[in-house]
Amino acid sequence: MQRLAEISELIARTTKKLEKTRIVSEYLKSRMVEEAAVAAVFLSGRPFPVWEETTLQVGGSSLWRIVEELSGRTGDEVTAAYRKLGDLGAVAGAVLPPRKVGDLSVLDVARAFRAIATARGPATKGQLVRELLSRVQPLEAKYIVKIMTGDLRIGLKESLVEEGIAKAFDAPIAQVQRANMLLGDIGETLKFAVAGKLEEARMRLFHPLGFMLASPAENSEDALSYFHDAFVENKFDGIRAQAHISGEDVRIFSRTRDDITESFPELPDVLAGIPGEVILDGEIVAWSYLADEGRALPFSALQQRLGRKKVSAEMMRRVPVAYLTFDVLYAEGSLVIDRPLRERAVILDELLGKATNHRGLRGSLRKFGSQGALGFEEPPDVAVTRIIRSPLYRASSPEELDRLFDEAQARGNEGLMIKDPESAYAPGRRGKWWLKLKRELATLDVVVTAAEYGHGKRIGVLSDYTFAVRDGERLVNIGKAYSGLTDVEIAEMTRWFLEHTLEDQGFRRLVEPKIVLEVAFNNMMKSDRHESGYALRFPRIVRLRPDKLPEDADTLERAREIYERQ
Repeated sequence: MQRLAEISELIARTTKKLEKTRIVSEYLKSRMVEEAAVAAVFLSGRPFPVWEETTLQVGGSSLWRIVEELSGRTGDEVTAAYRKLGDLGAVAGAVLPPRKVGDLSVLDVARAFRAIATARGPATKGQLVRELLSRVQPLEAKYIVKIMTGDLRIGLKESLVEEGIAKAFDAPIAQVQRANMLLGDIGETLKFAVAGKLEEARMRLFHPLGFMLASPAENSEDALSYFHDAFVENKFDGIRAQAHISGEDVRIFSRTRDDITESFPELPDVLAGIPGEVILDGEIVAWSYLADEGRALPFSALQQRLGRKKVSAEMMRRVPVAYLTFDVLYAEGSLVIDRPLRERAVILDELLGKATNHRGLRGSLRKFGSQGALGFEEPPDVAVTRIIRSPLYRASSPEELDRLFDEAQARGNEGLMIKDPESAYAPGRRGKWWLKLKRELATLDVVVTAAEYGHGKRIGVLSDYTFAVRDGERLVNIGKAYSGLTDVEIAEMTRWFLEHTLEDQGFRRLVEPKIVLEVAFNNMMKSDRHESGYALRFPRIVRLRPDKLPEDADTLERAREIYERQ
């Protein structure tokens, strides 16, 4: 493990991509296959391969206490180190004492991670972490903690590990990338590369692929400058979800590749009606079934369903959901992501047309206005959960696109997705093949009440701002944002906040409420996280407002009006 930690230090010291790849390549080639496979996973910043979804379930506060205890330092000293270095792994490397112990191998650490993951209860897990960190040198501890927290931060993305494997074992990079995508295991991919069998890698169902991402378009003219006769879909205000289906077995994954099936227990039964082994891409939305046509509800409604492992029948009745599917990635034993979108659209329609529910009743692709929906007969007092084919339109002029945009917003949707009909599906990539067109709901002028130290390149500067609106004579927090200001502005604000701190809480400072920002956001939801009772979704700083005083900031009443209007 010491050697892997030293290699990680070398990688962190260079900004040159080719040099990082060379270091990874030479290291992997110098190790035995089993060790190199585990090291590849670790160098990707994870304790376990992606497909496993295994987690250590060790909280950051618990890890902090263990590092503090083993260091023999005071809490203030450890906090000061964090403020200087910006992540707990670096802190562990700085404050833990040298050990007179034998060197643990990468495989030893992997076994320790397995033991921690399978241990029951925080006390047992904490003891295993304590034992692991007490057996290694500070530099090893630094990278063990970084891997545990998923915060490797050495400028090494998984794509560079793929390139390192290709270089080390003289394999085509495209084959390495595809094998890793199919397997969801960079270590297993390395083994295929060593054996010269990358082309034999096969899709592993129930391992989530990366989601293809969209780039923002400024306006209709901008959107149609990249391609003509575009496919156009509504941009719904839900959560992106990838559905893996194999008969009765159905699992649903979020954009962060977390398994969220338990949060939506009504969806697997309906999705199981789609024949064969299938992977769909789509959006889970809160859905109103009251009208014949149906419509998506605001994200604030869906939020009540998120993060729940147990969902009551009452909750399912109160907040019904639908799965709006717009793409297919795998069907009839074949990966179809390389086929153009226009062909995948036909495959998707055919799949939905053949669907039955798990009880053998025939499903139908009915029409709800322009939206196809797959539903099954149920007692009249039960909301029918639906798979809905996201309505697909065509547009070849800015005027057509503007009309579709206005119609989408009139239905309460965020905006539009504009897609190239010839586009392949590129997992994890963001390009100009898919575009999103949306307008912020509104902006608010808010007052900064607290500032936190940032991470990465923002170590040592106060860059994360909590902000408030006015409620009579008092300020009530309504959100938090960290994007939108330049590095120069952040440096200036840091100096100001340090000089105007009301309470130093270590990572966070309560500051004099004098700085006014203009923030934009996608929508607003009710939330007990903030005093205001509301929270902003996707807030970002538009600009500093030095021309405004705190008493000029927007009010809670204004926020309430925006919420009700949406």
